[in-house]
Amino acid sequence: NLIKKCKCKHLMTFRKGVRAIQLVGKTMANKTGATPATPFSAALSKPLLNIKNSVMAKEENGSKPVMNGRPTNKPADQQKNGKMEVGIADDQAKDFDFAKTEMKYDSTGMFHWTPARSIEDCILDRNQAAMTVLNGHVVVCLFADPDSPLIGLRNLVMPLRASNFHYHELKHVVIVGAVDYIRREWKTLQNLPKISVLNGSPLSRADLRAVNVNLCDMCVILSAKVPSNDDPTLADKEAILASLNIKAMTFDDTIGVLNQSSNAPDAMSPLGSPIVLHRKGSVYGSNVPMITELVNDSNVQFLDQDDDDDPDTELYLTQPFACGTAFAVSVLDSLMSTTYFNQNALTLIRSLITGGATPELEIILAEGAGLRGGYSTPDTLSHRDRCRVGQISLSDGPLATFGEGRKYQDLFVASLRNYGMLCIGLYRLRDAALTTVDATSKRYVITNPPFDFGLLPTDQVYVLLPFERKQSRFSFSETEV
Repeated sequence: NLIKKCKCKHLMTFRKGVRAIQLVGKTMANKTGATPATPFSAALSKPLLNIKNSVMAKEENGSKPVMNGRPTNKPADQQKNGKMEVGIADDQAKDFDFAKTEMKYDSTGMFHWTPARSIEDCILDRNQAAMTVLNGHVVVCLFADPDSPLIGLRNLVMPLRASNFHYHELKHVVIVGAVDYIRREWKTLQNLPKISVLNGSPLSRADLRAVNVNLCDMCVILSAKVPSNDDPTLADKEAILASLNIKAMTFDDTIGVLNQSSNAPDAMSPLGSPIVLHRKGSVYGSNVPMITELVNDSNVQFLDQDDDDDPDTELYLTQPFACGTAFAVSVLDSLMSTTYFNQNALTLIRSLITGGATPELEIILAEGAGLRGGYSTPDTLSHRDRCRVGQISLSDGPLATFGEGRKYQDLFVASLRNYGMLCIGLYRLRDAALTTVDATSKRYVITNPPFDFGLLPTDQVYVLLPFERKQSRFSFSETEV
């Protein structure tokens, strides 16, 4: 009485199939006098034996194997190994070979994916980090207590693992902080590739030198600690101290001349990558690309010692915000307001911030399932074909001609017409007109400049790049400007 029949659609489909076989069997039996056993009558008399024989059946000509009554692209030796392979149906697989394919992307094809790893396998000590000789990576300085509320590090790392980047273009992420807190966040990070953890303090210069903060492409300073209600200005004290500490550091530039052609057996890092450097790092910490998250907008005045702005200046008018070195939580309020009044802005914001999303992925993340691996089918691989944000220099390359006094409208039209790139802004040196020693390397963002805005050779352009299926760095070999 406790066992009830299943009433789902699959049961009804099965019953319809059985009835069809029975009808065909009766018809054949009536034609032949029902004396000899036909394949259908045998199927009814010995169903289990028939299933076993049909699974490994061959076509009469023997040219193509058959599984479950349908042609399959898998060789016979894979069918006879006794294992049930998971994948899409054979009639949908075409020439896709699951046995030779690794799961490189999540089930939606939107992000790079890797099998779950233990956090112990990704933890580096100070010596291992120093021997790895990290370069062109992202350093995340995280202040957190073991019981601090989770801030969702996955939302920071996932856009850096978007599938419209090729695997070799993914930047290694090194998290510097308390491993007891990171272990609580690790469940959401364990399937994202190229992540390492250094159990240390963002205020320790030894830890910062070990992860080569002077060679990183970006240093992100975050805090998960709950701010005190006594004085709101102290909510960002550790993040600001870490930022000022890095700016006050000096580095040895001789590390940039390591031999790149060394084939010695010991010329490998603990992570298995060869010890080579692609560029020389910053000698002064003030030149390290950095962004600091602030809880209180007014604390932006403490980030830049060279800034003479009035302390009462609005956040969006301050130099750290214009240079992209400060980010405040209040910025999300303006993004939410923009999305409410302009629904089309959400598509652009998604491309800039989240790396793209699909309804299926949003449901998976909302339910708390996390990223799941999936096979690289043509349907999922098509999701890689989406634009991404890039930065193009006007100092060299085919676009260098536009930095010689031409207007922004010329660059905009030529980039869109010849290369399919959409220009969205400029990244200009603050002291571009100065050639003295006092000139700084600080840059600021100019979003959507006027059409007659003059360009400089030192400018960099923010663009939306089309996806390139060939695994090569951005090139302009297709057409001439």
